[in-house]
Amino acid sequence: MMRPYYLSESALRELKEKLKELKTKTRREIAERLKEAKSMGDLTENAEYHEAKEAQSANETKIVELEDRIRRAVVIKKTNSADKVAVGSTIEVKSGLKRRSFTIVGPAEADPAKGFISNESPLGRVFLGKKVGEEVAAETPGGTVKYKIVKIA
Repeated sequence: MMRPYYLSESALRELKEKLKELKTKTRREIAERLKEAKSMGDLTENAEYHEAKEAQSANETKIVELEDRIRRAVVIKKTNSADKVAVGSTIEVKSGLKRRSFTIVGPAEADPAKGFISNESPLGRVFLGKKVGEEVAAETPGGTVKYKIVKIA
């Protein structure tokens, strides 16, 4: 079974736009570079030709990656259920005297500094499926941090 790739509607739209650009504009530009390099003659020592072939290979690899992400895409819907933490949930947690807010998102939109944590991150994984009042322990680079879930929205 394919692993889902969680993201917002806008992020999915951006992926599709990027894919379209790589398949059209970028492919055309690389084809033009290859054509120009071939016109220079001997390809064995033609740096421009080899660079263009590498760019072509990198572009095709990126196209395959984006197609795979789009195929596995699961658009995050704002959850109506506030009883358990799920992808799309915004939670308020307490650690000691500090309170923090996190939104569980897919890896493409994770931005821990802004409180957007990936469902695949160690912290995101420990929150998934938990309820208000439950405590979790997450391994971080600075050691184990304990959080108590105060609110799920």
